[in-house]
Amino acid sequence: MTAGLKLVCHDCGSTNRVPPEKLGAAPKCGTCGAKLTDGKVRDIDFRTMEKSAKSDDLPLLVDFWAAWCGPCRMMAPQFAQAAKALAPHARLAKVDTQSNPDATVRYNIRGIPLLILFHKGREVARLTGARPAADIEAFVRQNVTLGA
Repeated sequence: MTAGLKLVCHDCGSTNRVPPEKLGAAPKCGTCGAKLTDGKVRDIDFRTMEKSAKSDDLPLLVDFWAAWCGPCRMMAPQFAQAAKALAPHARLAKVDTQSNPDATVRYNIRGIPLLILFHKGREVARLTGARPAADIEAFVRQNVTLGA
């Protein structure tokens, strides 16, 4: 199985290969059965995020947040709405900076909420502050080319 897009499962951390034409058909992880491109935001740990950011063939937008942060909680429904709109050509995830303090050091995070867009193994762009869904979608579309 050499063809296909690499996607890390945000539930179990396994790497999967998905044929590009199957992205919209709700592909599932070969290990745990979780859906890979269903348009839902996954709360993931720092280790899984790093693996996904480095190896995924689809863009990954990560919301660095904390439960005590009012603007973070306010933006959560907007982030979820953007995830649905961008699926299956981009994936959105959240990393709790309080539970994953290494993330704040690694990415020099000075304030939250902070959105970082990763694509092809590197950081592409950052967006700070709480944003409406339309701004989040536009941010992704302006910084990476999404599939048809």
